[in-house]
Amino acid sequence: MDRAALAAFLRARREALQPEDVGLPRGRRRRTGGLRREEVAALCDMSADYYSRLEQPRGPSPSEQMVAAIARGLRLSLEERDHLFRLAGHAAPRRVRRADHINPGIMRILDRLEDTPAQVVNHLGETLKQTRLAVALLGDESVFTGRARSLHHRWFTDPASRLVRPESDHAEYSRLLVADLHGAYARDGGTSRTAELVEGLRGTSQEFARLWAERPVLGPSCGPKRFLHPQVGLLELHCQTLVDPDQSQRLQVFTAVPGTESHTNLHLLSVLNA
Repeated sequence: MDRAALAAFLRARREALQPEDVGLPRGRRRRTGGLRREEVAALCDMSADYYSRLEQPRGPSPSEQMVAAIARGLRLSLEERDHLFRLAGHAAPRRVRRADHINPGIMRILDRLEDTPAQVVNHLGETLKQTRLAVALLGDESVFTGRARSLHHRWFTDPASRLVRPESDHAEYSRLLVADLHGAYARDGGTSRTAELVEGLRGTSQEFARLWAERPVLGPSCGPKRFLHPQVGLLELHCQTLVDPDQSQRLQVFTAVPGTESHTNLHLLSVLNA
């Protein structure tokens, strides 16, 4: 680990980021360009003291998970992320087409959607980043580990995951998730993480195995999706999706039609969880 070079790189990238780049107000008291250390620490989901020690440099050797979090927080490109890993004494992650590193452009869009339910998910249904209102709507999906990171896995193995949707919609949503996995399986092949997820579900869920054998195919988007929330009740939301084909990730943005009860309740949810 090259502590001095790591500290210099972190400092340079922090000073290059502007508040507007990450959805923060500039404020009148900000006298210098760039972000403050505590702001970057919050973006990286770590303590300000830990991040500050890395920049000074007198911090501990960060784990691969910490380095990945810093790369996301600083909105690094894949090349910059790999450089950061090497400075921290780790091998750069394999350059597979599907990864957890979010494209900086997608992150910049997400930063500007703080008052909207929005999240970035990958091809396995693993949620990589959520806005505050997405957490309020769907729950904090960053707490899951292993195969449970995948919504596809949770939907067919954990009954609690279905509480967010009306029971009358379950069959349609199950078919949609299976069709989504069929598309990913066709692209990734039989030796991929997608194949491992599919084989695991075929062995544990009869519903999944039955639907998988039917080989459903994703069709065009079909109207709003319904969500059940314990605080505000039923919400009918449209999901607009921005796809990053290089990373096989999707930015999902949930909106309600202005003037509807769902629009009012979505605003109420934002207020309740401010």
